[in-house]
Amino acid sequence: MKKPELLAPAGNLEKLKKALIYGADAVYIGGEEYSLRAAADNFTAEEMRQGADFAHERGKKVYLTANIIPHNRDMDEYADYLHLVKDTGIDAVILSDLGMFSVTREIAPELDIHISTQANNVNYQSARVWCQMGAKRVIVARELSLEEIKEIRQRVQPELELEAFVHGAMCISYSGRCLLSNYMTGRDGNGGKCAHPCRWKYYLMEEQRPGEYMPVFENERGTFIYNSKDLCMIEHIDKLMESGLTSFKIEGRVKSEFYVATVIKAYRQAIDAYMADPEHYVFDPQWLEELKKVSHRGYTTGFYFGKADASSQNYASSSYIREYDMVGVVTGYDPKTQMAAVVQKNRFFKGSTVEVLGPTGKFFTQTVTEMRAEDGKEIEVANRPQSTVYIKMDQPVEPDAFLRKKKGMD
Repeated sequence: MKKPELLAPAGNLEKLKKALIYGADAVYIGGEEYSLRAAADNFTAEEMRQGADFAHERGKKVYLTANIIPHNRDMDEYADYLHLVKDTGIDAVILSDLGMFSVTREIAPELDIHISTQANNVNYQSARVWCQMGAKRVIVARELSLEEIKEIRQRVQPELELEAFVHGAMCISYSGRCLLSNYMTGRDGNGGKCAHPCRWKYYLMEEQRPGEYMPVFENERGTFIYNSKDLCMIEHIDKLMESGLTSFKIEGRVKSEFYVATVIKAYRQAIDAYMADPEHYVFDPQWLEELKKVSHRGYTTGFYFGKADASSQNYASSSYIREYDMVGVVTGYDPKTQMAAVVQKNRFFKGSTVEVLGPTGKFFTQTVTEMRAEDGKEIEVANRPQSTVYIKMDQPVEPDAFLRKKKGMD
């Protein structure tokens, strides 16, 4: 069995680095144009080059997302954009449109092409045709079950790679092709500017009674009828491994670097544990507990085991579950003094209990017993974001480790 690729989102260069450091085999990024995540910081051509260099030095890959549904004005500019980015070192471009596919093949034939989930890839025949046209990979739609994915794997060319989302936000519309945002706010979801109206609270109004809003009750707080829970397949890594997928994809280019690192590390550990001994693989509940420490909307397995039902929706609230705050990132450690240099992100105090999550090994709990400012003076509170503080550690810490604190635990 070939080890599947663990593919991470990277909304900016720092997130790219964290994703790879924490175990991703590849990352997907967006440029300043043609990406479906306009809210992400996204990459300039120079940042793409830096990100590709960082990845390639570690034997890893970078894929550029250009999967909007383009109009004429977009096509006129895409060729110029492709000339700008094709030599930055990116390994593949992710597309959903046949016209952009044709332009890419003509201008940058050396680039691998991955067909986006936006292309609604739900059957083996469309996957076969994309492969015949020269696509290296097809990203299957989120609406497929494991059994359907297995059948596609069996009925397409052996050289065609298959990728699927295994974790992250779900869209209420088919493979993300939604006009709701455009209709209600003028922000085109298929152009990367979705306002996420599926997370809003709705009422019912009868045509002959304008202005009379009738609540749609699930409970006393109303209901959020389009609000899906987040996808999470960490408990079913063994089934994913047996499905024939080439790449396990994590959603979240607009999520924080702490989110990306935590999720990637959990899936990295699960995949590696399975590959080490498939016959005796046992799921570790700690991996799921780690995923509950990042911002999420509750978890569902989506369509992998059949059609999604009421249990896949969160009818009570559109709010994220946020039980932990990321309070700092380790940039260095002195083994002689046992002091760690930490760039502060959120406020914490001397006496706070924090968890330290590093790129390798298990997290550990640390009480902040000694904390100093950059000038060496002892301080009681770290309350200057982006400043460096020095914290006494009970055990060595790795660079790029995160300090997280449970809400209300000062």
